[in-house]
Amino acid sequence: MTKSTSFRISDAARSRLAERAAHEGVSATMLLDRLIREGVDQLDHPGIVFRGPAHDRRAALAAGPDVWEVVARLSELDGSEERRIATLSAESDLHPRLIRLALDYAAEHPDETRERIERNRALAERSRRAAGQRQALIA
Repeated sequence: MTKSTSFRISDAARSRLAERAAHEGVSATMLLDRLIREGVDQLDHPGIVFRGPAHDRRAALAAGPDVWEVVARLSELDGSEERRIATLSAESDLHPRLIRLALDYAAEHPDETRERIERNRALAERSRRAAGQRQALIA
């Protein structure tokens, strides 16, 4: 649900917002909404950034993979949470603190994280099917 809210921002901020919104092809209100949500998430989780085009933003570690990628890999590993973190850290050279940061963000945004993981699995399955069909055509 959306509610009308009034903010006073400087002329310089309003101008930059309008320019950026036009560049991205979205309304200033849509851009401001995204910037507020992402900005608050970044304040709550220092080290998390957002990547991707305006229509498909995703949370990621500042110097690392997307949050969903970290969570997906952890779910494939066995053992306790700490054991999984240690294994992933050894595999990837990601510091355990960064892995925990990704997990903390994902815990606060479980639907977003699950949706990304499921979307990736569906795309991977589609790719496997297409490869099999190509092989069948040329066999």
